[in-house]
Formats: sequence, C-alpha cells, structure tokens
Amino acid sequence: MVERGAISARSAEEAVAASGLTVVCVVNYDASDAILRRDGVTDALKGRTVVSLTADTPDRARDTARWAAGHGIRYLDGAIMTPTTTIGTANAVVIYSGPEDLYREHQPVLKALGGTHTHLGEEIGRAAAYDIALLDIFWTAMAGYTHALAVAKVEGVTARELAPFAKGIAAILPPLFEEGAEEVDRGSFPGEGNPITSAASSMAHIVHTSEAHGIDAGVMRAAEGMARRVIGLGHGTDGFMRVAEVLGRH
Repeated sequence: MVERGAISARSAEEAVAASGLTVVCVVNYDASDAILRRDGVTDALKGRTVVSLTADTPDRARDTARWAAGHGIRYLDGAIMTPTTTIGTANAVVIYSGPEDLYREHQPVLKALGGTHTHLGEEIGRAAAYDIALLDIFWTAMAGYTHALAVAKVEGVTARELAPFAKGIAAILPPLFEEGAEEVDRGSFPGEGNPITSAASSMAHIVHTSEAHGIDAGVMRAAEGMARRVIGLGHGTDGFMRVAEVLGRH
C-alpha cells in the first residue's frame, strides 16, 4: 500500500488522528477492541467515525456501538462478504448497518474498496447478522462437499469425477432458496411430492454408507436428527423447510 501512495502510521494513535474516518478490519472484535479501546486511541477517535469491517457476532457489533457512543465516536458496522483478493475490484461485496446518514457521508471513500456496497438498515447488528447467516450457508455447504468427496473416494469415485455432478446439485439450489424463503416467511411448509420423511430416509442412507466405511457422519446425523425431530412433532407430511420453524422455537 505504501508503494501505491499510502502513508504508513507509526502507531494506531497516529493513524486514527490522521483522518476523520477510520476503517478497521482485523480477525475479530477481541483484536479490534485491543486496538480501539486503548486510552490514547479512544481519545484520538472522539468526534470521528469508525467503520468496522471486522467479522464477529451481532452482539459484539452492538456492544461496540454502545462503547463508541459512550466515548463520542460515530460508528458503522459492516462485513466483507467476498475473498480478500476481490478488494479493489468489481467483484467485492461489502455490507453495512448503522446510521444511514453516516454511511452516506463516507460512501465515496468506502467505495474505494471496490465492488458493491449495501446499507442494510439502521439497526447496528444487521450486517453481522447477514454475515453470520450467509457464512452458515457457506461453511455448512463446504462441510457437506468435503464429506461427499470423502465418501465418494472410498466408493471408488474420484473428486474430479464427482465435481461436475456436484455443480449440478448446486445449480438447483437458487430456486429452492427463493421458494424456501417464501415458505418460512409465510409459515406454511407444503410437502406434497417431497415430504420431510423422504429427506430423513435419504439422510439415513448417507449416514449408513459413511459409517460403513469408518467416515464420521456427525454433520449428517445432526441434520437427520433435526428432520426426525420435526417428524416426531407431527409434521411428517410437511416439507423440509419446516426445520427452520422448529429450530426457531424457544
């Protein structure tokens, strides 16, 4: 960055004092707290704006917003939803939450990160909530894919042989996401043609095959367990999205 014209600060205090806007992106909020909540840094930030693009939980974002307000610091929370290699390119995706007027004020500078920028609402935890939910999809899918490759391998199917068919499975998901979202928001889970009992049966086959080869099937056992729980509650004729409603019960 220095080679491209950035000025290297000798300390965090010097860095935050150099601008009305500080963008923070570190591994988690423990790391950002260790930087921002030092007395010298906190004092230097008073009257300035902090935009945190550090990944963590919605509760940590809210806690940081309370801390910032208590020290006269303006605060926006956000998350980078794409790999680091996309930053500065058209492929970057960055989301934000918090005061919209603050977002609008600093949007021209934030756009230097490249790509698409979206303000998701005033509630400070919304960006982190989106981040958590979307990463839930991603890592659950990647766990499923790695498990599938392991099962395929012991059955004599190479990863490269399976990959084109795996891409075909992935291609059917977008319309299912749309349909499932409508069902969850509507609170109606029709299972005609594909009830959750069918899903549970399919999952049981995966568990059996995996464990017959000594492959841990813990993730699929958990998924099957959720399906069996829904069935046990009397929803066996419903579709699989009923799981979301049952998981959300308190």
